[in-house]
Amino acid sequence: MKQFIAFVKKEFYHIFRDRRTMLILLGMPVVEIILFGFAISTEVKNVRLAVLDPSNDVVTRKIIDRLDASEYFTVTARFHSPQEMEAAFRKNKIDMAIVFGERFADGLYKGDARVQLIADATDPNMSTSQTNYAASIVSSVGQEMLPSNVSVSRLIPDIKLLYNPQMKSAYNFVPGVMGLILMLICAMMTSISIVREKETGTMEVLLVSPVKPLFIVLAKAIPYFVLSFVNLTTILLLSVFVLDVPVVGSLFWLVMVSLLFIFVSLALGLLISSVTSTQVAAMLASGMILMMPTMVLSGMIFPVESMPIVLQVISDIIPARWYIQAVRKLMIEGVPVVLVLKEISILLLMAIVLITISIKKFKYRLE
Repeated sequence: MKQFIAFVKKEFYHIFRDRRTMLILLGMPVVEIILFGFAISTEVKNVRLAVLDPSNDVVTRKIIDRLDASEYFTVTARFHSPQEMEAAFRKNKIDMAIVFGERFADGLYKGDARVQLIADATDPNMSTSQTNYAASIVSSVGQEMLPSNVSVSRLIPDIKLLYNPQMKSAYNFVPGVMGLILMLICAMMTSISIVREKETGTMEVLLVSPVKPLFIVLAKAIPYFVLSFVNLTTILLLSVFVLDVPVVGSLFWLVMVSLLFIFVSLALGLLISSVTSTQVAAMLASGMILMMPTMVLSGMIFPVESMPIVLQVISDIIPARWYIQAVRKLMIEGVPVVLVLKEISILLLMAIVLITISIKKFKYRLE
């Protein structure tokens, strides 16, 4: 029993002396509670709503004011033509639009008022929730505006879903799965592979070889780059031929953006390997830094717009967020590459910054 207690004390000493382990043990539960408590939400919030209202009467203004006053919608634009509305959807400036028919108030009293809700259905669950919330508000305001002596049928909006009218969930999770798989294979496996050399002592043998240290690191990263490209090809083939998710936009630019994201992930893995010395530490750091934020804060499952401002700011530094957003635009919405330049520029900047820091942090001499 004394020997058992001595071993228990020894393990406590090891944990207390390792600041990184202490941070993981004490800090990670706090981070997870915050993420699961605030980021994981299926509620509709901050939906960017556009209005096309040729009638502009007292009833339509009442409906628009009620939508804007709710916590779910924010009226961000008013259009005068369907072409302006379509362009806003393609540029990802709005999430939903409400279109009123002409002489809406007169039609309401006669029982033939027309109103249409148009939503971006790349995320089927959120688009369904958004249209249901809006339809409920429109219907209630329509009933309120009718005189007590007028009895007409209930006002039911006509709902139109863009990009994914069949409401297939695969349209939503395929881009997210692509980002998660590429991130984990490139970053996590690269970091563990290099740390394994340090831990077993073989990195010293490699560094004293005639090959320059930078090329040694690149040689270890290239296999993961190739594997990631194979995984990308497999995912696209399965998406098109098994899940019936078409590549609506340019396949060439989809592959180019994916290769850029793979390079960012490799640079991130190299950075993790530079600041860790054991495989366990690299695995925990990769899981805490890559897997959890990628799943929760990248928009893979839950919309970033529904999160608190603090978490929205944090999500801006997660590479997977911009990659998933670019894939949804190119693959699902089929927009031209000029509308994805923002995401490409951010990923390119991240690649330059990460690879520069990684090379400077990498220790070419082992202690």
